[in-house]
Amino acid sequence: MKHLYKPLLFILLLLSASPSLMAEGQRVYKAYFDALPVFWERIYPKGGRTLYCDEKFGAYHGRSINIEHVYPMAWAMRDQGCRSRKLCRESSPRFNQIEADMHNLYPAKADINKARSSFPFAVIAGERRDFGRCDFEFHSRQRAVEPRPPSRGNIARAMLYMHDTYGLSLFKRQGELMKKWNREDPPDNEERRRNNLIAKHQGTRNRFIDNPKAADKLRF
Repeated sequence: MKHLYKPLLFILLLLSASPSLMAEGQRVYKAYFDALPVFWERIYPKGGRTLYCDEKFGAYHGRSINIEHVYPMAWAMRDQGCRSRKLCRESSPRFNQIEADMHNLYPAKADINKARSSFPFAVIAGERRDFGRCDFEFHSRQRAVEPRPPSRGNIARAMLYMHDTYGLSLFKRQGELMKKWNREDPPDNEERRRNNLIAKHQGTRNRFIDNPKAADKLRF
C-alpha cells in the first residue's frame, strides 16, 4: 500500500487547492428546459427587472423578455468539445447541467440578449447608446459589450461562479475584470434574494454572493 500513498496524497492536495475540481454544480435539473418554468415561476413569480437595462417586467412578460446565459453557452460548448448546442445536449450530461444552472440565468430584453451574443465583457471608450435609454454599449469591431455599472457585480459573480464550479475557461483579462467588478459592485438585497431562492430550488448557492472576497483568491 505504501506505493499508493504519494499519488493519493497528491490528489487530495490538488482537490483541496482547487474548489472547481471539488464542486459538482446543480444536480436537480437534467436539462435547460426543465429549469425554465422553475426560473420564471419560482425565482421571478411577480416579474422583476432585466439585467442589462433595469427594465421592469411583470409575471406575463411576453417574448420581449427572455433568458440570458451570462457565461455564454458558446464558450461552454467549446470547453465541452461540441460542434453545436444540439449535439452538446445530446451527448454531454455535463453540458446540460451547466446550461440549466440558474445562477447563470438572468432576465434580459431579447434584443439586448441577441446583441450581446457570446461577446466578452469590457469597458468601451465613449458612451455610444444604440438601445435608447438602456446603458448597454456594443462595439462590433472590438467584439465586446459594456453593461451598466449597477449590473456589473451580478455579471461578475455569475461568471466567476461558472468558472469556479464547472472549471469553465476564463481568459485572464476577462477574469481579472470580473474580479474588479465584483469588488466595485457588491451584492444587494435582490441578488441575495435570488441566491436564496435558487439555493432552495436548485440546491446550490453562489458562494461569491455569500462571500464576495472569496473571488480574490481565484487565478486564471
